[in-house]
Amino acid sequence: MQNTDEIIVRGARQHNLKNISLEIPRNKFIVITGVSGSGKSSLAFDTIFAEGQRRYIESLSAYARQFLGQLDKPDVDSIEGLSPAISIDQKSTSHNPRSTVGTVTEIYDHLRLLYARVGTPHCPQCNRLINPQTVDQIVDQVLNLPTNSKIQILAPLISGRKGEYQALLQDLRQQGFARVKIDGEILALDEEITLDKNKKHTIEIVIDRLVVKSSIQARLADSLALGLKWGHSSVLVEILLPDTGNNEPTGFQAKEKQMLFSEQYACAYCNISFAEITPRIFSFNSPYGACPACHGLGSTFEVDAQLVVPDPRKSLDKGAIYPWAKTGNPYYNQILSSLAKHYKFGLDTPFAKLSKAQKDIILYGSGDERVNLVYEAYDSGEFTRYRKPFEGVVPNLRRRYEETQSDRVKQDLENYMTEMICEDCQGSRLKAQSLAVKIAGLSIAQLCALSVVKAQDFFGCLTSKFSTRQNTIAHQILIEISARLKFLSDVGLTYLTLDRKASTLSGGEAQRIRLATQIGSGLSGVLYVLDEPSVGLHQRDNNRLVSTLKQLRDLGNTLLVVEHDEETIRQADWLIDIGPGAGLHGGHIVAQGSLEDIANCLQSSTGAYLSKRKIIPTPEKRRSGNGLKIKLIGATLNNLKDIDIDFDLNKFIAITGVSGSGKSTLVNDLLYQYLRHDLYGNVPRPQGLIKVDGVENIDKVIDIDQSPIGRTPRSNPATYTGLFDVIRDVYATTREAQARGYLPGRFSFNVKGGRCEACSGEGMNEIEMNFLPSVFVHCEVCKGARYNRETLEVKFKGKSIADVLEMTVEEGLEFFANVPKAQVKLATLKEVGLDYIKLGQPATTLSGGEAQRVKLAEQLSKRATGKTIYILDEPTTGLSFADIDKLLQVLNKLVDSGNTVLVIEHNLDVIKQADWIVDLGPEGGDGGGYIVAQGTPEQLAKNRNSYTGHFLQSCLKLSAIPT
Repeated sequence: MQNTDEIIVRGARQHNLKNISLEIPRNKFIVITGVSGSGKSSLAFDTIFAEGQRRYIESLSAYARQFLGQLDKPDVDSIEGLSPAISIDQKSTSHNPRSTVGTVTEIYDHLRLLYARVGTPHCPQCNRLINPQTVDQIVDQVLNLPTNSKIQILAPLISGRKGEYQALLQDLRQQGFARVKIDGEILALDEEITLDKNKKHTIEIVIDRLVVKSSIQARLADSLALGLKWGHSSVLVEILLPDTGNNEPTGFQAKEKQMLFSEQYACAYCNISFAEITPRIFSFNSPYGACPACHGLGSTFEVDAQLVVPDPRKSLDKGAIYPWAKTGNPYYNQILSSLAKHYKFGLDTPFAKLSKAQKDIILYGSGDERVNLVYEAYDSGEFTRYRKPFEGVVPNLRRRYEETQSDRVKQDLENYMTEMICEDCQGSRLKAQSLAVKIAGLSIAQLCALSVVKAQDFFGCLTSKFSTRQNTIAHQILIEISARLKFLSDVGLTYLTLDRKASTLSGGEAQRIRLATQIGSGLSGVLYVLDEPSVGLHQRDNNRLVSTLKQLRDLGNTLLVVEHDEETIRQADWLIDIGPGAGLHGGHIVAQGSLEDIANCLQSSTGAYLSKRKIIPTPEKRRSGNGLKIKLIGATLNNLKDIDIDFDLNKFIAITGVSGSGKSTLVNDLLYQYLRHDLYGNVPRPQGLIKVDGVENIDKVIDIDQSPIGRTPRSNPATYTGLFDVIRDVYATTREAQARGYLPGRFSFNVKGGRCEACSGEGMNEIEMNFLPSVFVHCEVCKGARYNRETLEVKFKGKSIADVLEMTVEEGLEFFANVPKAQVKLATLKEVGLDYIKLGQPATTLSGGEAQRVKLAEQLSKRATGKTIYILDEPTTGLSFADIDKLLQVLNKLVDSGNTVLVIEHNLDVIKQADWIVDLGPEGGDGGGYIVAQGTPEQLAKNRNSYTGHFLQSCLKLSAIPT
């Protein structure tokens, strides 16, 4: 009989797992730990979760399976006691610009329903309350139209819905109606009308056609009453505007202007009527609610003058107009010269010193004013003179972007475009009428602009502002909204606003939002697999996260969490330690059981740090820097409260604070962007900062983030670090390659020549299976090697280039022992703890932490100047205690070389190693943006106002070096 209290895994060999077998207790909070690359994710995600998902999909029909991705069976003998599995990882962040915190958590869906049912409509122009209109009021407004205006009365029946509607049209014929207006076209009902059932249609009955005169009052009233009856309390009065004759282009037909009247909602002062208030008018994903200017995105993609002129200190002849200057085309210089002659300004004058009128003419054109433009053809030397208005640089770039068919040109022009807040809706995404519906004085957009904690306060006192009828209607909706807000608060996301774009969330934030959503679902008997949910979370909020995880467990679920955070590990019911090393040296179960069992295991690297047999030591003394500094003055972007900060150079500096306190805004959005602007001049100066002093003290700024090193499987660690160029050069110098005349390009799998053309260098082919999912199989020609037979015949030390790409960094070090250039690059990869990854491992399979360390290795392999600022955002993501120790050695090496390292971090082992800490807060969102404390770790630990300092106290005491 099957044991229902355990998940039994037998013979797991996925990736680097070494045929492991284990028994995992069900309905427990289980943490899988171990060094990076040891096989944790291979066990949790690629074996246990993958098998659970595969079994579920196999239970579906063949028709349903064709819409789902193909899932291979994991390399495992058997898994017993497996529950339905749900993965909550960090790679599932939505990049859809329409996705927000509100939509992801379904709070926005409930808000739309709430506003549709109990919202109070106001006039979008005068802000008066909207009142129902009677037939007499509508008649009076129509009779106020100019005498002899031609109108037709329409009753709206169907609005934007799919169907054939033959029964409806037959009913209208029987009721005696003669005409209908379908999708903007008047049709006679005595003719056969066929509609496409798969397209959306709008159908209106033509009730009457009239010419406005005082004598039509009675007939107009009867027609409007009939229209209101058939139109479900709404009626359309369509005014036919006369043809204006010569002022319009040939073939112009009479225009139509529509006036919508409603017995329910209308503003008598502004003659504005509302359509029926339904949830869809509050959806920015629907044409009924979305702002027509930005189509519900809240922003438009426009050419940005700051990107066109990133460095106003340059003159026109020195390349101030960057997109024109970088082409090297003399045409643009001659056009600018013609402008300078016409408007009397010098080409050698810095752009910043030109008058506003001169700048506007260069950027936006001369309007109707004609300018003498002279152009000398480059090839023939002939002069071309013409007199016409100057288009302007910005309109020129916009026109070229809209007209070009080339993706390459579009991609290039997008470098000078940016998202601008929509002028019509001011970023709210909705139509004016949707925004005019309010609850307690707030529109739905204003409510979504509140942080989670402020929204909780708003809904907490909302029932006291509602009438008895409103409370009855809204009761269940408010329960659902309040519960979801509480879940977000419980996972430490109180600072997020509901209108925050999902694409701007960090991996940890997105994961915790999905975690909150799952708690709200109330499911039990489910296996949840999570990937480092504590990422980006301050120690203060860790207990709240762990409590949330335990709450999910207590519902009757099993939690399998891949985690490195010490507090989370200590709170787990069961621990599984995988190792002992990474890659080939990992994949074994080192220890499993209670915290005490792991801590007492001498073979466990994790246990050594948990038991304090090993520690990451606190430095004996802090660096004093080189006496130079960079000073930020007047930082006000997002939630920063006009702060000034000094950063001493040649120090290891940590930026700390609770989530949402302004760390990323300060470092990534202000400091990094300003330094790029000042040092390189190809990006605009960031808004929200007065200035930065001391930039002359550095020569480079490098941001080493966790974004992928490439977007396609063709990119890999060897190509990114430049190692592949060295390897191709090595193969091109072999005797066989020289005899055949092969150059380094022959050994690239991205271009024709040496690659296998049957799979275009992919190594895999996709087989279409019609109603079944596509199947990916190894290329029959190259057997997955990516290269053709002739290229693979070239060997170095008995290995082909395909064999080299399958080597790990550790194996590569030994193989290329006599190739110094390769040794340097491979040694840096090993130095940052990546000796287990394969040289040809696709970039898409690397974690964020691994991608960041590949970038770090690439920088380490370059010659240091000693005047560089390195910026890292949470570099410890995905790193175990031992890996963090390695990382700190690398970062300290960079500082010891004279550079400055600036890290945004929550990990106390990193923070205590810093020479200087800047702690932001005290809270997240609106409650953050202040400098709470700054100083050495010891100074911060004594500051009572600092949450970080509070947690540093015990950390410094535990790891203090005996004197």
